[in-house]
Amino acid sequence: MSPHWYHVCCRYRGKVVRIHDKFGNVHIGRIIRVTPTRVYIAPVGARNLGGFGYAFVGWGWGYGYGIALAAIAAIALIALFW
Repeated sequence: MSPHWYHVCCRYRGKVVRIHDKFGNVHIGRIIRVTPTRVYIAPVGARNLGGFGYAFVGWGWGYGYGIALAAIAAIALIALFW
């Protein structure tokens, strides 16, 4: 794997991006952490399951989920659309 995607992910840390992986999956979220092997994103968008909106306090997507850098095919900055 080339370090290209690592540097791209570091540059967009804290921004909302759309990541396309080599398996055809699309991940949309804010990059919250980058390691040499993974990028962690916190999903954005509608997560409201009803109620008063405090069900996810302290758990859930707080740490985001990891995507292997070797699986990334493309990254698009979408902060202008949110």
